[in-house]
Parts: sequence; structure tokens; C-alpha cells
Amino acid sequence: MAKITRALISVSDKNGIIEFAQQLAGYGVELLSTGGTASMLRKAGLTVKDVSEFTGFPEMLDGRVKTLHPKVHGGLLGMRSNPEHVAKMNEHGIENIDMVVVNLYPFESAIAREGCHLEEAIENIDIGGPTMLRSAAKNYPDVTVLVDSADYARVLEEMKVSSGSVSVTTNFSLAVKVFQHTAAYDGAISNYLGSRLSGEVQNYPATFTLQVKKAQDLRYGENPHQTAAFYVESRISEPCVSNARQLQGKELSFNNIIDLDAAIETVKEFEQSAAVIIKHTNPCGVALADSPLTAYLKARECDPVSAFGGIVGFNRTVDAETAHELTSTFLEAVIAPGYSAEALEIFASKKNIRVMQVPLLDSYVAGGFDLKRVTGGVLLQGRDLGMVNALECRVVTERTPTVSEYEALDFAWRVCKHVKSNAIVFSNRDQTVGIGAGQMSRVDSSKIAVQKALLDTRGTVLASDAFFPFRDGVDAAAEAGVTAIIQTGGSVRDEEVIKAANEHGIAMLFTGMRHFRH
Repeated sequence: MAKITRALISVSDKNGIIEFAQQLAGYGVELLSTGGTASMLRKAGLTVKDVSEFTGFPEMLDGRVKTLHPKVHGGLLGMRSNPEHVAKMNEHGIENIDMVVVNLYPFESAIAREGCHLEEAIENIDIGGPTMLRSAAKNYPDVTVLVDSADYARVLEEMKVSSGSVSVTTNFSLAVKVFQHTAAYDGAISNYLGSRLSGEVQNYPATFTLQVKKAQDLRYGENPHQTAAFYVESRISEPCVSNARQLQGKELSFNNIIDLDAAIETVKEFEQSAAVIIKHTNPCGVALADSPLTAYLKARECDPVSAFGGIVGFNRTVDAETAHELTSTFLEAVIAPGYSAEALEIFASKKNIRVMQVPLLDSYVAGGFDLKRVTGGVLLQGRDLGMVNALECRVVTERTPTVSEYEALDFAWRVCKHVKSNAIVFSNRDQTVGIGAGQMSRVDSSKIAVQKALLDTRGTVLASDAFFPFRDGVDAAAEAGVTAIIQTGGSVRDEEVIKAANEHGIAMLFTGMRHFRH
């Protein structure tokens, strides 16, 4: 057990630091500090020794050099159980420092500010802080190191029951946290500076560092012979599966998490109450309505066979009526921004169904990267957050869509974005009618969408996630009774495709935006 007699405190995030230092002082711990932290502690009535007094060397170079001194790092790195270390420390007048409480200059906050320039970013790179943290963490058997204010209470409780000492076990866990923290900190700096090597800001730096934290171990991966775990990013600014909370049900599986992500991302496309049923990452039914219940019933109507054992997503609070309907059939999971108390009681009667709740955020900025792993490498791209309104798209046919068709085309296009390529969606203005996904040929996707459609395809519209390479896709749509089509355009045979649409009296829009999903 490491007895705490001297602590060095220097923090940018001062949350809880006064109370923590007061408790340390109550155990007779000598407090060392620097700059603003020292001033704050003194104002709180605490006795604090400046690090410059402790080292006998002044702060200099505008505060860049404060703690980079042998008396600091010798006091941290010296092994108390090593007689040679102890002798050298005594020879040079180096005293033990038993605790370090440090969090770093807010580099990520600084570069996130609008107008932050390179010189400002550089000044927010902490040098002394990470160095002290790493020194203390390396010597964890003798030194307690805290980088997170959330750990203050834990350490104080242990000191309370151990007469001012902290166990090696606790110190090791805190040391691991330090190296995780400094790795993320250095990664953020590397990403920022690496994107500026050419003098201009690049979207993709020379190297890319991403730190994710394990949320849970999983029983297995996509298949039982594969191992797996779920990791999440440390900062999540939007409602998503990674910050969803499981309210009940069996343990999440690898495939559950992928499908839950597909569900919540699909319904986030819509302002009106929406429901989606996901099977193997593809929507098998999507609908809009005035209530979650009606939206769900309409979504299920599209493909009730595939809906069995699926995952359902909502963008509204799930009420009792909806919960009752959901529990009337077998579902793997439900994800929504909220549930009524009565709904949760109904779900409790089906203890295996996984009930997931995402944070309810009034506004958020979606962003970040999408990563796809290949053997030996990673593909990095911006997330597909693009969307065009059907009313803004170019009409390329002789006939312009009607108001109702425009609404249906807009709905179909938003759904199509979340269907695996080649993607074809037949829909009316608020309900999918047939979905063809993941086929090698676009016309095959069209045929499958028609084959799976239980509702009448006559009078529907069609969305295609990319251009039609041949007119056969339009001919198949016309045969199914489609009246309007929305697609990207850009094929060398666009004129042939447009001619086919005109022959069939179909209105056609070009979006100029593709939504491949591989």
C-alpha cells in the first residue's frame, strides 16, 4: 500500500479539485502546485507549496517549463523498494512525490473553436502534464496518479479505510487509465498536425488515430466461432446505438448492434413519426404516420414475413398501444428515444426482447468518419450524411411529378439511402411497398422488390440508389405500375433511360447524388 505524504496537483479541469485537496490536507498530505491551480487552492484556505520552491528552479519561458525537473521526475520515478534509487535520491535531495493529480491543456476543445489557428493549437499542447503522468504511471507501485476527477471519490474512500494509503491494485488501474488518456491526447494532436503537413488543411491526415473504449464483451461475433467486443467513441454528440441504454432483455449480440444502428439511423432521416423494421441490416418496411403504432403497423404490412425476428426502430416515444403490438410477435429488439411507463411494463412480460433507448436530443450536429476494415488496412470516409429534397431535383422527363408523387419520391429516396446496393425501393408517400436490396444487377433488385411486394405496386414511385445503366430497370418499373422515379443520373445511357420513362409516361428526377451502401 502506497502511503500518500506529498501530492502534486496541476489541473485544467478544476471540477471537484478544492474538495479533493481539502480531503488530502486532512490526511496531512503536503500539497505542491503550479499557476492557476495553486492560486485557487490558496484562495480556498489551503497551504500550498509552489513547484518552483520545491525544485529550487523558477518557472520560465512563459510557463512552458515548470515541472520538467529532476526533483519532480526523480520524486515520481524513484522506486522506494530499490536501495540504489533511495540512495541516489538522498544524495541529490530528491523527495518522494506520492500522488500526481493532473489533467491536460484542453487541446481538443481549443481546436474545436471556430477560428482556431495553428499557433493557438500549438500553445494548447501540454508537455509537462503528460510527462508527469507517464512518470507517475510507470512507477504505479509507489505513486497514485489521477487524470480524471471521477476517480477522486474512489481514491479518498480507499485512503479513508487504509489510513491514507492507496493499494497497488488501484494504482495499476489508474496508471492504465493514464496511458489510455495520453494515447488519445497524442492521437488528437497527431491527427490535427498531420492534416496540415502540406500547408493546407487536408481532410485525411498522414496517419489517423482513433481511440475507442470497450463498452462490453460479446458472446461471439457474426458467427459463433468468432470472438467479439463492442467499442464506442469517447465523445458522441448525437443519438445512436453507441450511446443507447439497454433497459431490458437478453445480452446484445454482434449482429443486434449492427441492426440497431441501421434502425436508428434510418428513422433519424424523418421529422414525422417514423418506424422501420430491420432484417440483416436492410429495411424490410418503413412507414410514416401520426403515431408510432400506425407507423409500425404500416411498416410491418410491407413485409410481415421478413419482419418476424426483426429489429424495430422509432423516432418517437413508444406508448403502451405500440408496445402491446410489438410484443404480439417475435422481435429481437426495439430502439427508440423513449418509452412510457406502461410500455415498459408491457415489455417486461417479454423478458428476452431487448429494449434500447437512445438519448433524446432536440438538436445535434452529425459528423465523424465511417471506417471499413479490409485485410491489412482500413478505408476511411466521411459518413453519408448527404440528402437532397425531391423538390430540388432536376426533372428530366416530359412529365413533371405531381405534388403527391414528389412527397412519395422524397420518402422513397430517404429510405433508399439505407438499403444495401444495388437498392430499389417502391413506395407511396408514407409507406414502402417493395424493397430490393444487395443484388448484383439493378434490374434484379427491381424484380425482387416487385416479387416481395404484398401491397399493390400500381401508382407507386421508385427510388434507385444509383443510376440505371440500361432502360430495362425502367421497363420493369413501368410493368409494375410505377408512375415516377428518382435516381442519381449520370449514366452514359441516360438519354435511353429518359426515353424509356417518356414512353411509359413516367416522371423522372435526377438527384445528382448517389447513396451506395456496400
